[in-house]
Amino acid sequence: MLGMNRGFALVLTSVVLAGTALSTPAWAQKAANTIRFAYDQAPESVDPFFNNTRIGVIIGANVWDTLVYRDPVTNEYKGQLATSWKQVDDRTIDFDLRQGVKFHNGEEFDADDVVYTLNFIARPENKVVTQGNVNWIEKAEKLDKYKVRLTTREVFPAAIEYLAGPVVIHPNEYYEKVGPKGQNEKPVGSGPYKVTNYVPGKSITLELNKDYFSGSPKPRARIGKVEIRFIPDRQTQMAEALSGGVDLIMNVPKDQADQFKTVPTLQVVSGETMRIVFMQINALENSPAPALKDERVRKAIIHAIDREAMVKNIVGEGSRVLNTICFPSQFGCTDEGAARYPYDPAKAKALLAEAGVSNLTLDIVAYRERNQTEALIGYLQRVGIKTNLRFLQYAAMREVVSSNKAMLTHQTWGSFSVNDVSASTPNFFAFRSEDITRDAAVRDLLNKGNNSVDPEIRKDAYRRALKIIADKAYAVPLFSLSTYYVASKDLVFKPYPDEIVRFWEMSWK
Repeated sequence: MLGMNRGFALVLTSVVLAGTALSTPAWAQKAANTIRFAYDQAPESVDPFFNNTRIGVIIGANVWDTLVYRDPVTNEYKGQLATSWKQVDDRTIDFDLRQGVKFHNGEEFDADDVVYTLNFIARPENKVVTQGNVNWIEKAEKLDKYKVRLTTREVFPAAIEYLAGPVVIHPNEYYEKVGPKGQNEKPVGSGPYKVTNYVPGKSITLELNKDYFSGSPKPRARIGKVEIRFIPDRQTQMAEALSGGVDLIMNVPKDQADQFKTVPTLQVVSGETMRIVFMQINALENSPAPALKDERVRKAIIHAIDREAMVKNIVGEGSRVLNTICFPSQFGCTDEGAARYPYDPAKAKALLAEAGVSNLTLDIVAYRERNQTEALIGYLQRVGIKTNLRFLQYAAMREVVSSNKAMLTHQTWGSFSVNDVSASTPNFFAFRSEDITRDAAVRDLLNKGNNSVDPEIRKDAYRRALKIIADKAYAVPLFSLSTYYVASKDLVFKPYPDEIVRFWEMSWK
């Protein structure tokens, strides 16, 4: 890493010395009314229901619409494809739908689209990637052309929050014909941008939807074209930003973001996000690393890591240390009563000795923020734990975890920007595919929190589940992720904690 940073610094110095000579590419994009955006992961699928990566969420928000929209500043719910809704009883919601909306292929939007989409994703055999986003839906029924009734499987107080987030609406005729595979190859939504070209693993091009409906809480876009390139190598992204080859990148490491601040043609913007960073520890009975079944070994791993130093020196402005596996603003998230594990390498070594563990070597799988992973590896090595790093694309990492081949993971979770604990902790501790602890008491408490009508019962259930996870050291909560954006200085944009890049709000100065 040190060598790469020195090389980056040399390139940076030459750019600064050149002054504003490199602003010409940005001006060209300004004239063409185009934004070029680079991201380090490719989506698993462009169909939002078969994607689990942040870039897929970003594309989904720009290309598709939802029944409800949550204002990212006020958190107020507003009608999007629905104009209004009514809670009929604990498990039933009626929606009045917006008229005059068309999908990108010309299909008219009505109740058939909502009913088909919701019933399709509710069926487990259709294998939506993140089941927690959809498994609360029992069925949708058409009441008339512009009225739909939604029934939840159990009481699910967070329904509107999900309908304002990951639950997009597809055109029923097209989706029934092509399915998820066709929707990935030639995506069709109703959002402010439409997909005009997609090369899997390489790039996707979005163009302004000139027929986007008025009255949407998403204003009509002003930027005509968005070219998104998937560039896994961080150094290549940096070089592209410096040379004016791209107009916007995100998730830039703190040290390099600090250096970018000296470039006159660029701007650096940062802030805390809803994304949490954590390590999973495989404590299953058939764990590929039997030592991890010992609670003392798991606690030693947490004590070995200086989370405060990582926040200060690596993660950056806005980040904070976490003690439980959820984001503080989410309903039900708390660290009340949960065990604390201060940085204490001596205690970590003592716990390992007490457990009779020496010469421990563990695999660690990760998929982003490699500089953080390398810092974690360094801390573990200092207390005598050696690691083998497997740095993968996200889909490959998830397969390693769900097939019980992971020992340790370093990963992040943005909850699909859903501001409720049901969107975070249960994905990893409620016996779903990526649960590598499988504690029945935790599962039952999380399910109780997900499906109780009383907010106080929900909070208490989540609190007790989070406490068990912390007390038994089933995972290592690290910190919230602060994201640094680097952009052309003339690009007008606003970052939000939900990490959704809203191209429809952007413009050139």
